[in-house]
Amino acid sequence: MKYILLMTGSKAGVESYRTWSKSDIEAHFAFLGRLNKELTESGEFVANEGLGGPEHAKVVTAGKDGLPITDGVFPESKEFLLGYWIVDVETAERAYEIAARLSAGPAPGGNRTAMPIEVRQIMTRRTSEL
Repeated sequence: MKYILLMTGSKAGVESYRTWSKSDIEAHFAFLGRLNKELTESGEFVANEGLGGPEHAKVVTAGKDGLPITDGVFPESKEFLLGYWIVDVETAERAYEIAARLSAGPAPGGNRTAMPIEVRQIMTRRTSEL
């Protein structure tokens, strides 16, 4: 079963991260690199990407003529999607374990980020089922 693990953060959290020291940022990314390597070696890793800053976010809808209408950025938003992992695991519990490890990434002062990770199963259909 495939799951998407959505990393969210608050505006204050994003601003706080931008004040981390270079060594704290390097330690955090080294942790993420090790976890991605473990997931790749176990065959559970599918993909992951960080997303651009929330100050660049836009919501797009189609106008009557089909052309895009954009709205945003949203300074009033309290939380933002920061990145994601897609994993292919045997059980939901395994996806939760991976999400907990992501949430426990290192932060300055020997602390953990405790970043919220939303876990959602990816619903897939075979073309023949459509």
